[in-house]
Amino acid sequence: MLEHYRSDPATLERLRNEPLGPYLDSYLASLESVGYTRSTVRSQVGLLSHLSRWLAHKEFAICDLNEQCVDALLGQRRRQNRLHKNDPTTAGHFLSFLRRARVIPTLESGCEQSPLDHLLGRFSQYLRLERGLTETTVDNYCPFVSRFLIECFGNEPLRLRELEPSNISSFILRHAASQSLGRAKLMVTSLRSFLRFLLQHGEIQVDLGASVPSVADWRRSTVPKYLTSEEVERVLAACDRSTSMSRRDYAILLLLARLGLRAGEVVGLELDDIDWLSGEIVISGKGLVRDRLPLLHEVGEELATYVRRDRPQSSCRRVFIRARAPHRGFIGPSAVCTIVQRALARAGLRPPTKGAHIFRHSLATGMLRRGASMAEIGQILRHQVSGTTEIYAKVDFDGLRGIAQPWPDVGGMR
Repeated sequence: MLEHYRSDPATLERLRNEPLGPYLDSYLASLESVGYTRSTVRSQVGLLSHLSRWLAHKEFAICDLNEQCVDALLGQRRRQNRLHKNDPTTAGHFLSFLRRARVIPTLESGCEQSPLDHLLGRFSQYLRLERGLTETTVDNYCPFVSRFLIECFGNEPLRLRELEPSNISSFILRHAASQSLGRAKLMVTSLRSFLRFLLQHGEIQVDLGASVPSVADWRRSTVPKYLTSEEVERVLAACDRSTSMSRRDYAILLLLARLGLRAGEVVGLELDDIDWLSGEIVISGKGLVRDRLPLLHEVGEELATYVRRDRPQSSCRRVFIRARAPHRGFIGPSAVCTIVQRALARAGLRPPTKGAHIFRHSLATGMLRRGASMAEIGQILRHQVSGTTEIYAKVDFDGLRGIAQPWPDVGGMR
């Protein structure tokens, strides 16, 4: 593998005899497998060659390699005006590769965990194994819990049995006002889960989870933000579809607009979830619930085109992957929201909300105005609770006018 990027025999012999030599072939093969171009891989070989010489000069073994060594080398290259903008990323990827291969110690094994980190690790494991929550949910919960514990104890020992309801309420009041409704609700949910975890595992003796206040949810006081059917078609018509990436984005928009998928459901969709023969698609929704939806002809055609013509070769099983190397799935739902924002801008639309969920609201609103029942809408949107669907009744203005009572005539005035 290394011979593809360095042809001089003397250079090849030197590289193979230096500290990084035994690991370069497998690392370069991993880069090629996720779609990096030859020119990009060649530039990485240059940095790794310099790093290997630096380790040999310092008489360091491969097991001594860590972030401090990399920082020292990058600082040297910066002073010599040899630092490229991608060098820190390359070095980080190589360290991660060596850790996955167990060549160098992991960050956790290289230093002792703090009591806070240890407790958060136990809580994360509890959420995954006992609660069955997704990795994204775990990642969303832990920062709130970490901030709560740091504000309660600072650098002092974690005296969990000394926690009181006042600590919880003051923390929530201090932070809820500066956050969106969704973030505030996520904060109280994560704290409630954490406090019940402490009770279940004997860390506290009183159920403090019951003392976590709820956040008022005023979402039913307003009409859901949505696009009209004409605006949805305008967004789809404004898509370019002349490049591989634009055709990928168009397929994503169709899943949002025609099936009402959530952004996270689009990100998590895998090749095995599409049943081409029966014309169905399996969706992993909230709470790890899996539902089957009909694969509409229009949606299936665009998905098939993307998978056969435009999807880069990759071992990743996600349907939608990055157009640029490394070819892997999107990191999270924000990538889908960015695609939606760009599509809305191309269509010249400026709705109050520009996230992927606006297509879900638009689908429900359009179904309602075409005569669909609440039960039918809830079935398509896969709502577990019927009350979640009821919010869309407020956009049926004609129906509401029919049941509205006249304003009472009091004292001759209306």
